[in-house]
Amino acid sequence: MSLKARFTDDMKAAMRAKEAVRLGTIRLLLAAIKQKEIDERIELDDAAVSSIVEKLIKQRRDSISQFEAAGRDDLVATEQAELSILQAYLPEPFSVAEVEAAVAAAIAESGAASAKDMGKVMGLLKARLAGRADMGQVSALIKSRLAS
Repeated sequence: MSLKARFTDDMKAAMRAKEAVRLGTIRLLLAAIKQKEIDERIELDDAAVSSIVEKLIKQRRDSISQFEAAGRDDLVATEQAELSILQAYLPEPFSVAEVEAAVAAAIAESGAASAKDMGKVMGLLKARLAGRADMGQVSALIKSRLAS
């Protein structure tokens, strides 16, 4: 079953169960997918759909930090509820050990020796770790490995 079909089924289930937050989140996700398909005049595959889910998760995390700074606990709770719903659609994240092993392999494969070569390593890892690791943490790990 494709991710889009799964979202549609989950939306129907949320309607039947009268889960307003879940329903709203899934509708938002489907709208973002539809918008991308219309803008680019293509049919999105599961990888592209996953990237949209990641983008929405990143937006939620940014919103949570902004709302916490402003003291808006009501909005923080709403964003956290949406975040937990969206995270359920991502594949299981890699463990820290798996990410470190992937970084070490990419550094060896690219022959990176200094921080100037970080782009090469990130290019290799972006496809391998997409959706399964926080790329900000991966970037910090690469920096620390290349700096030493």
